[in-house]
Amino acid sequence: MSRVESEQRVSEAQPIRLLARVTCPHCWESFPPEQVLWISEHIEMLGDPMLGPERQQRFLPSRFTVDGNAVDAKGMICRSLACPYCHLPVPRAMLEMEPLFLSILGSPACGKSYFLTTMTWQLRQVLPMHFHVTFTDADPTSNRALNECEESLFLRPDDASLIPLGNLIRKTELQGELYDTVAYGQQTVSYPRPFLFTMQPREGHSRADSAKLARMLCLYDNAGEHFQPGQDTASSPVTRHLGRSRAILFMFDPTQDPRFRSACRSAGSGGTTTMAGRVSRQETILNEAAARIRRHAGLPHTVPYDRPLVVVLSKLDEWNHLLDTDKAGEPWRTRDGVTGVDMDRIDHLSQLLRRILLHYCPETVAAVETFASDITYIAVSSLGPRIQLDPNSGLPAIRPADIEPTWVTAPLLYCLSRISSRLIPRFVKRSK
Repeated sequence: MSRVESEQRVSEAQPIRLLARVTCPHCWESFPPEQVLWISEHIEMLGDPMLGPERQQRFLPSRFTVDGNAVDAKGMICRSLACPYCHLPVPRAMLEMEPLFLSILGSPACGKSYFLTTMTWQLRQVLPMHFHVTFTDADPTSNRALNECEESLFLRPDDASLIPLGNLIRKTELQGELYDTVAYGQQTVSYPRPFLFTMQPREGHSRADSAKLARMLCLYDNAGEHFQPGQDTASSPVTRHLGRSRAILFMFDPTQDPRFRSACRSAGSGGTTTMAGRVSRQETILNEAAARIRRHAGLPHTVPYDRPLVVVLSKLDEWNHLLDTDKAGEPWRTRDGVTGVDMDRIDHLSQLLRRILLHYCPETVAAVETFASDITYIAVSSLGPRIQLDPNSGLPAIRPADIEPTWVTAPLLYCLSRISSRLIPRFVKRSK
């Protein structure tokens, strides 16, 4: 390309609107966009003082190409950015889109990973098709583990084979590929790796031309053990995203409570409750998370948390006979050509679910309502009713072709409509 053609292309390019301040999705520090670091490209520029000898150096550039990309000390063109505090990669979209931090928490083995996987997979279809909003990976590297889980559930060549649940998705670990380690001098800190998605209105949306509505969704999925007392430390601040979150999803597994389990269907009728050996006090997870949120957000103990708290009751197929209502349909509806979240239906079901939970697990309702003032209860099934025992291993198993999620998109759609109703509309009953 000639110099004249290059200059013409730059002059015709649309101006990029940068945020006044950028928040790192890893360490949650904020900084002006001009302080963002660039990641070197030349092979001889290996070795970053904070990330180790195998990682490319980060630097604040003084030379740029006409396209606006930095040039490293060896003359290589660079295209990737990093946080000036933790040096971990930051997608370019973080400099342009307002972030939405959202945390998912729950006890070990409550089904968070299956819920997150089925939810994001369905959102990739539901948001563009019904709400005219794109939902795409902002950082495929950061989302790699989640993408592999989606492929394992929904894109298997052997989807008719009966596969034990433990072989479909691995349990979220306390350390490993979902965490990044940063050295601050002699102090080593482990940060959770977020799942990052961009959401933008597209053709068909009532505000398709509004770039200001674009959002960067940052989802965090921690191992349940991280919410046990003593697990949040200076060297492992893996749940401090809770203080930044615009909404929190607390996953409650009814089959882990012996009182609730007695009301669930037996294995002979298609459920897996009697196979579940784990029993836990799940309200202690929420109480610990509440204490951390108050500590990191500076919230007094006498003041309730006022952002949306969604209690997600998992494994609905085990106990859906307790819901004395019509459960068919989706959590959205279309009116006058616009699709919005059906808030009336979600609120109606929330009241029914609260009564059921209050009957079997009153201490959980007490913990939830002591902590927060804006509470919604939503029931989901991540896999559907066709889980069965594997004859070879005796473990719960399912054929991927038989997976039938129910309402897994409802918790996030509800939160998005509460946070940004211009991007994701919501419908409430018209006053008479």
